[in-house]
Amino acid sequence: MPKVKTEKKSRVHNEVQKQGIVFNKDFGQHILKNPLVITTMLEKAALRPTDVVLEIGPGTGNMTVRMLEKAKKVIACEIDTRLAAELQKRVQATPLQPKLQVLIGDFLKAELPFFDLCIANVPYQISSPLIFKLLLHRPLFRCAVLMFQREFAQRLVAKPGDKLFCRLSINTQLLARVDMLMKVGKNNFKPPPKVESSVVRLEPKNPPPPVNFTEWDGLTRIAFLRKNKTLAATFKVSSVLEMLEKNYRLYRSLRNEPVEDNFNMQEKVIGILEGLDMATNRARSMDIDDFMRLLLAFNAEGVHFN
Repeated sequence: MPKVKTEKKSRVHNEVQKQGIVFNKDFGQHILKNPLVITTMLEKAALRPTDVVLEIGPGTGNMTVRMLEKAKKVIACEIDTRLAAELQKRVQATPLQPKLQVLIGDFLKAELPFFDLCIANVPYQISSPLIFKLLLHRPLFRCAVLMFQREFAQRLVAKPGDKLFCRLSINTQLLARVDMLMKVGKNNFKPPPKVESSVVRLEPKNPPPPVNFTEWDGLTRIAFLRKNKTLAATFKVSSVLEMLEKNYRLYRSLRNEPVEDNFNMQEKVIGILEGLDMATNRARSMDIDDFMRLLLAFNAEGVHFN
């Protein structure tokens, strides 16, 4: 008698399967299903019973439930109303229900409450703005343990001179200590993403660096336009000079100071770079101290980037 082939059942959370929920890839919904990965992420976060934890994109709640068992409170931010309802149903009428607060909506537009830790399998398409929304949040949180696309995670920890070193690297490392914790294969998710993932730990610098981040970001945005070019070449671009001159004139106007006769923005910028002996420096090999010196020198001469 021939064998009857049985259909393989996918390891999806039972309630989700019953409801026929289809994961939305537009929201980056790849549910972390491996309990060992979840356990490791919670251990690396050093979760305490008194902690308030922020989770972004809780999905079906596999990690949320584990955090609720250990923390004082979990604030879960979910953009998909179907999954938010599923998460609330999962803890309904259990001792965990009072410890869960669900924020429905776009995390990037949400006003964040106080939290001690952030632990999340991050929707990959919002990775960069999410990082800076967290790091610029006040009061400071203790640490974040976050899952990212592997190449994005490698950029976060890249050092000057590395191939992947970029504006994201220097801006993140200005505000936080960044450590790569572990690699996570695509088969640990449902549905599996097209890329491999990695878990990163971010610890905000406390106190924060004494720098206007908007100014800093404006400087690094220009410097990394072409990170392999010299700073002198980068700052000679006409659109850059126009923006800097507009800011310079506005700055002088606000201080009731006249702009010098025959003022030349390019000469001023190159003069500052040469005064620091940085005209031939390239952004790809500059560290935080180099950019700090550069920003202070520009600002001291009335050159601003915001």
